[in-house]
Amino acid sequence: MQTTRSRRTLLACLTVMGVGFSVLFPVLTPVGRQLGLNELQITSIIAVSSLTVFLATPRWGRLSDRLGRKPIILIGVFGFSIGTFLFNVILELGLSAKLSGLSLFFALLLARICHASIMSAAMPAATAYMADITDIGSRTKGMGAAGAANNLGSIVGPALSGLAIISLLLPLWLVGCLAFLNGLFALRFLPPSPRGREKSQNIEKLRYSDSRILPYIIAGVALFTGFAIVQQTMGFKFQDSLALTTAETSAVFGSALVLSAISALASQVFIVQRIKIEPIALIQIAMPILILAFILMAFSETRLPLTVAFGIMGLGMGLAAPGLMAGASLAVPAENQGAVAGLASSCGPLGFTIGPLIGGAIYQFSPTATYLFAASIYFLLFLFLSKLEKSPRN
Repeated sequence: MQTTRSRRTLLACLTVMGVGFSVLFPVLTPVGRQLGLNELQITSIIAVSSLTVFLATPRWGRLSDRLGRKPIILIGVFGFSIGTFLFNVILELGLSAKLSGLSLFFALLLARICHASIMSAAMPAATAYMADITDIGSRTKGMGAAGAANNLGSIVGPALSGLAIISLLLPLWLVGCLAFLNGLFALRFLPPSPRGREKSQNIEKLRYSDSRILPYIIAGVALFTGFAIVQQTMGFKFQDSLALTTAETSAVFGSALVLSAISALASQVFIVQRIKIEPIALIQIAMPILILAFILMAFSETRLPLTVAFGIMGLGMGLAAPGLMAGASLAVPAENQGAVAGLASSCGPLGFTIGPLIGGAIYQFSPTATYLFAASIYFLLFLFLSKLEKSPRN
């Protein structure tokens, strides 16, 4: 009964976190252009904050092994709320012309660094919490459920971005309030994890180079680098190809992100939850699907095929992400779940550090080449995965 309550409460929290993480993407691209920032500056804001998350996430994961999962989740959720408010204030100053140029750009960078350093606590602790309440046989399904909850939030987040038509920053203000309420919900209803408060002398310090998890780290960084290239430049593609205004771009791009999240949710509910399959196999299956999506993006100039490509991408990511997290989790024993969750969770931020910089730079010269380059990353990743053995089980 306690495990059921823990699972449901954790999944509810992950859903709200998904809303918070996803609402920024369809809003920042057009707002950044309205503030006078170029493509590389806009993508750099995401890249620098992602680098911060990459550096901080493993430390928060290890800390959750010592202090418990719930306190670290609470730090991350409340930190996300406060950081969002700070970022919004600076955006408001930019829109009112009280800040501009390099001063605005560096203020936004600093705000995102502060935001990212604290919010990065939530995801590794939540992932480790899910590992604590699942056994070896149900680990992949547990990670799939966590991904499905996060994707459910990712459906709501871009949908909220449609409120930018009323006020450009209204979606971001709403998500800051929602994150704060989520923190209060977790404080009241999330039970302490049954594990995750280990004696420090029993905790092995995992490294990225550990042979048990290195294949998943390589796969994760490549996976999220390609994904970030697309996610951070498709706002430009929609706006440029369809000749949209700032508010229209937020709404149209947001609808594509909603379809992507729905597809990811469907793949996790109807495939990951129902079919017993090795984590590596899930990632392998996802590669051709993602390559197809990126090729379609490269050669499409109208709304329908661009949006369909996002739906295909969501299907692939919905398979790959839980495979990555479950494979890494199964590779190490129970006392290292916080540490491995921190390392595996940092793959996304590292990808979102590298990807936006690559994507922003290539897009300025050739939008088509941007998505073909992302497709080539996944082709190489498919070849890499084909050489790996099935994941070990501890």
